[in-house]
Amino acid sequence: MVYKVIGLMSGTSLDGLDLAYVEFQEEAGKWSFELKHSATIRYRDEWFADLRNAPKLVDYQLGKLHTEYGAYMGRACNRFIAAYGIAPDLIAAHGHTVFHKPEEGFTYQLGDGQALANSCGIKTVNDFRSLDVSLGGQGAPLVPVGDRLLFADYDICLNLGGIANLSYEFGGNRIAYDISPANIALNVFANALGKEYDENGDMAASGKVDTTLLDALNALPYYEEEAPKSLSREWVDDQFMPIVRQSTASNEDKLHTLCMHIARQVHRSTETIGSGEGVRMMVTGGGAFNHFLMTCIRNECKVEITIPDKSIVEFKEAVIFAFLGVLRIRNEINCLSSVTGARKDSSCGVILNPGQGF
Repeated sequence: MVYKVIGLMSGTSLDGLDLAYVEFQEEAGKWSFELKHSATIRYRDEWFADLRNAPKLVDYQLGKLHTEYGAYMGRACNRFIAAYGIAPDLIAAHGHTVFHKPEEGFTYQLGDGQALANSCGIKTVNDFRSLDVSLGGQGAPLVPVGDRLLFADYDICLNLGGIANLSYEFGGNRIAYDISPANIALNVFANALGKEYDENGDMAASGKVDTTLLDALNALPYYEEEAPKSLSREWVDDQFMPIVRQSTASNEDKLHTLCMHIARQVHRSTETIGSGEGVRMMVTGGGAFNHFLMTCIRNECKVEITIPDKSIVEFKEAVIFAFLGVLRIRNEINCLSSVTGARKDSSCGVILNPGQGF
């Protein structure tokens, strides 16, 4: 059986809404996939502001935005479907994370799945994190199930998105966690220099390291914590960015230092997994295109680094959320307790049929 799915992902760096149309097939217990079509819809200024300011909204305003953003995702899917003449069986939507406080038993992804399903007339799966949090887990990361089943050729899967994270096999379990802020921090200082992002890492390469700042960032208590663990925008805003902003270094120097910090934390997270010839690490996410950041990581990590096809680099998370939706409708495990720290594995996500509730 072939599953035809659209996966939707909106990351913490607010680059836009990623859409991936993927066909999945299982044969003899092994999964394969083909990414047929993909697109990123950049957020207009109004949506960027609304999503960035969502944590400050009161209940009514947040509820209204939740419905509006669900309908927005639905309209985006309709245009995507029309553009490529496709007929998906399922939509799997991560939504956009507004709050993530698993230590308080709470996570909230913006985007009403029922509004999305009704807009498209297609069965939808969303709210992938809440069940795991209710079971005592972090509700993140969720991508490692896809890493295990779709990208098993690699020893380590590193994603350099808004937040850097990795996953790998250890003792028969999948281990995964957030490493450090990445593009969510880098883009702030690229924006300050008048750019949407630091293309190729050229601005970072033109700067120099601020050793005082680098030492202060590397000393943050989060990096000493054992997995499972995850990061949130709240942590970045409250604990990470104030340290960077206190530095009197230029924006170019801050970009340079942040790249070195990310590379140091990637090394710190991978050095116990293995190094040298034969240990393969796949790198995806927007940071894979940052040549200076990748140079820093290569200098720190003595492993074989592979950057896959551009479409996988950009849309791997959307592909995997599409896959999580398939596992959910099959009622199969798509969230691993070894990754999140929950009391048990689970099949996460709310299944919504179009027309319900109206």
